[in-house]
Amino acid sequence: MSAKQDPLSMVDTSTVLSLLSTIVILVSAFVTSLVALEPTTSDKIRFLFVWHAFDALIHFCLEGSYLLNCFFAYVDTSVIKGLGYNGTGVSEFLAPGVHFLNKPNRLYGAFYGNTPFAALWQEYAKADKRWGGSDLTVISLELLTVLIMGPIAVWVCVCLSRRKPGTKGGSEWFWMIVLATSELYGGFMTFAPEWLSGSPNLDTSNFLYT
Repeated sequence: MSAKQDPLSMVDTSTVLSLLSTIVILVSAFVTSLVALEPTTSDKIRFLFVWHAFDALIHFCLEGSYLLNCFFAYVDTSVIKGLGYNGTGVSEFLAPGVHFLNKPNRLYGAFYGNTPFAALWQEYAKADKRWGGSDLTVISLELLTVLIMGPIAVWVCVCLSRRKPGTKGGSEWFWMIVLATSELYGGFMTFAPEWLSGSPNLDTSNFLYT
């Protein structure tokens, strides 16, 4: 864990833009509900639509960008020296002898990108540094999240948009339960390894990051 810091000292342009991106996604989800749902749709159904549209956009836009950084943002450690674990050129997120995509001379992740989305994940990595590198557990969970849970959230929105006001609906309730259960499982599997090992990658010293 790092030493305690003044919360305001950690707020910079990247922090503000990261928070604004989340607000933009939420507004986009609400605007989509105005287009997709009947004006007479109940508040409950509209809330569920907005929530799942927001969920899908987060998965595709933000978490999808995380995967893009994991697979396509990298540095060649045979050219650039002094990176990785203690400057050895080895990823601190992988076991000895294990290399992401079986590329021993590369370090992958947002830490090595220069796009706005890379900057966003570099900001997030201040709280949990695994999100800046190539942690296999996180990447595996995010593949499931983006490729399976994102489409399920979209399908829930489609079902809600097809539902006639005043009716009980159908399969959307089943898929909402599947999605919610998956989200809980994914969250647990993301952070349980950290909790069980003393949170070596989490910054628990400041409420802004916890």
